[in-house]
Amino acid sequence: MLQDQIITELKQIPNDKLAEVYDLIHYFRIGLASEGNTLPKQRPIGLAKGKLQIPASFFEPLPDDLLNAFEGK
Repeated sequence: MLQDQIITELKQIPNDKLAEVYDLIHYFRIGLASEGNTLPKQRPIGLAKGKLQIPASFFEPLPDDLLNAFEGK
């Protein structure tokens, strides 16, 4: 059986290299598991159009004390 052959080969790998082999096997297995996953369906752009109004004051410069606070002054 192929698994037995793989185990035989693994037993011959030096202990200081086993972590690298484990990482390879682990990430390969995770990749196989994720192949069946599909990306989530993207929502259409503009679903909230007209439902949010940004006041004109949003675009005004911030007061100096608030700017200083952001800059750690």
